[in-house]
Amino acid sequence: MNPAVRRGPVRPARVVLVVVLTVLAIGWLFPIAWAVYNSLRDFDFTSVNGYFSVGGFTFDNYIEAWTRGNFEQTFLNTAIIVVPSVLLTLLLASSVAFVLARFSFRFNIALLVLFTAANLLPQQALLVPLFRLFLNFELSYDISDSGSLYDTYFAVIAVNVAFQTGFCTFVLSNYMKALPRELTEAAMVDGAGVLRQYWQVVLPLCRPALAALATLQITWVYNDFFWAVAFMRTGDKLPVTSSLQNLRGQFFTDYNLLSAGSVIVAIPTLVIFFLLQRHLRAGLTLGATKG
Repeated sequence: MNPAVRRGPVRPARVVLVVVLTVLAIGWLFPIAWAVYNSLRDFDFTSVNGYFSVGGFTFDNYIEAWTRGNFEQTFLNTAIIVVPSVLLTLLLASSVAFVLARFSFRFNIALLVLFTAANLLPQQALLVPLFRLFLNFELSYDISDSGSLYDTYFAVIAVNVAFQTGFCTFVLSNYMKALPRELTEAAMVDGAGVLRQYWQVVLPLCRPALAALATLQITWVYNDFFWAVAFMRTGDKLPVTSSLQNLRGQFFTDYNLLSAGSVIVAIPTLVIFFLLQRHLRAGLTLGATKG
């Protein structure tokens, strides 16, 4: 039998690190666990016995939150905004990243800086110009019907795509530069054009990075509330993040009901994360080691 491996003395720095990470993990998980716990409790019970009591468990908060929050419609509105925004962002970003990574032009660095510079601007600084742009831009569906882009899904989708394309281009260009150039050179020898090199050779190899970015983009666009409120006035078009406002009363707020609504809003992002977490981990790891 192999002799038992003797462990060396535990370093104080390691103990401090474990304690700090444990405290941070508890501090991050406690609000989530507290919201889930209170979402399962009756408000009348907690108002009498306090929020730190035990008992009064019920699922009625979720049923009432779903009805009052109009989640069925707002989830549909969110899907209309999120799906095109993410697909267009990844398509445009991967196209630009392919050009920046595979072709040498004098303006490559300047173009990459231009794409990423928009992410450094605060959103509030561009609110008024974008509002006036969408309000005055005429969108004509036919000769007899015309209207501005304001209060349309297209306005919110366009802004999300514009703001997120720079970040995705920066990540994908660094990822594509790490791919062997022999792959595209071999495809070129076989007669593949630029579009075929991009679509059939490079893009499939970027699936981990695309999955990682898709997870982040879905989360960011899904949680957006600022642009939707700024560019929409019709209540039936607002995304799911606006449903929580419907659960707040004018003079009184049931925080148990609000917690249930918050849990409902958070469920889709958790599902997306758990479905793509393997690709997210792989994409972030490969991007860090190959960049």
